[in-house]
Parts: sequence; structure tokens; C-alpha cells
Amino acid sequence: MRKRKKLILKSPKETPGYKAWSDYVRTKISGIIENSIEEGNNKIYIYTNLKSLPLENINKVAGPFVEAWALELFECIVDNEGNEYKLINVEAGKRLDAFDIVLQFKRETEKAEYITSHVDVKATAEDIATSGRSPNITSYARIRNEYLKDPDYIFIVLSLKHKVYSERNKKTKMVQGTMEVVSFSVYDLKFVSSADLSYNPALGYGQLQIRDIHYVTEEIRTVDEFLRFLDAKYIKTHGEKKWLELAIKNEWVK
Repeated sequence: MRKRKKLILKSPKETPGYKAWSDYVRTKISGIIENSIEEGNNKIYIYTNLKSLPLENINKVAGPFVEAWALELFECIVDNEGNEYKLINVEAGKRLDAFDIVLQFKRETEKAEYITSHVDVKATAEDIATSGRSPNITSYARIRNEYLKDPDYIFIVLSLKHKVYSERNKKTKMVQGTMEVVSFSVYDLKFVSSADLSYNPALGYGQLQIRDIHYVTEEIRTVDEFLRFLDAKYIKTHGEKKWLELAIKNEWVK
């Protein structure tokens, strides 16, 4: 019987400056969101002729509203040429993309560096205790392919916490609902600690989830260490045979 050749796992290596790029992107995003909150540019208004707003149900559909708010905020920044955040381009993700927004920054060093980051916006409700627990971030197979294709791939999780309140205008009789972004967190997925990142096998090839998006600690890893960490989670659930089939299908091995 003919023996199969020994398969060798591909080991991607990021650029030595990756950590500095990730820190730069997260600092700039944090500055943009923090400034918008401080200046009061953090509200989304909903007008309705209903007698009252079902606040709990509004929280259920908050994701698209908050995502749209974030996109417009970044677009306003990039429209200001020479802005202090060095944000030079903004694009909305497509329907099936793992991310919601692409942000490109220009980092001024001895030589200008252009940094692309892929941002997944997660909305959580301040007044719902379980909001932000184990949100789906991305597919295991999809994100593994992205990191293998580009070892410098920057995947950012932008968590935006909001609260909702409403009041009736006595003159117009319209109810104005206000969705207000009150706090935020910014994470590089590759650096989310082992204790905070979980794997849910129920969907497709499995979804990566953050146990509690409001309380995340950091663990610095190389891209190769991160992929092996993800592989171990998949193998623990499905076994090595299933993983090998997936690895051969996606060309993760030589």
C-alpha cells in the first residue's frame, strides 16, 4: 500500500512591527470613539408615532444602528483631509464579510507606513445584564484562512455599549427614542487571552466567541501561536481526523 507523505503544517510569520501597528490602530480608534462621546456626538435618534417605544425590542435591533453610527463617524473623520488620527480611507464591509468596516491609517515614522485594519463592531446594551456575553466574532476556518493568507492581518473587535431612553414631544406628539453610545472597548482578536476566547462548534466550522466582551485581558502571541491555539480548540471538539480533512481542504498543510 502506498503511504501518504508526511504533511507539514504551514507556519506563517508576521512582520516584526505587527504589535506596533496593532497598538497604533487601537489607539487611533479609541481616540475617535472617546472624543465623539466627550463631544456628545454619540447619539442615534429614532422618531415614531407610537405611544411608547418597546425599549427591550429596540436593543435587539441595536446592532445595525450602532454599526451605521460607527461607519458614519469614521467617514466624517476621513472627509477631513489631514485629520489628527491619520485616517486615510474607510470602507464598509460586504454582506458576507467577517468584518463590518475597513479602516486604513497612515503612520508617520522614518518611512510612512500604511496600516489596514478590519473592524467587527459589536453593540451591547448597558441595561441588560447578559448583553455582551459570548457574542459570535467570526468563523474558525475563515479567520484561520485570513491569517494564513496575510500574517499581518489585523482583526479588531470594537465593542460599543449603548443605553436607550425615550420621551414624547408635547407639540408633535411624536416619541423620540435616543440610542446613546456610552462606553467602548477595542481588542485585537489575536491578542485576546485564552481564558476569554471560546469556541462554539454549533455553527458551520465553529464560531469564535468572547466570553464577556466587557472584561477581556490581553495575551501577546505570534500569528503561528494563535493559529495553533485555534487548532487545538477545534481538535478538542472534533478530533484530529476531522481537523486534518479541513486542513487539507483549505491547504493549511504543505
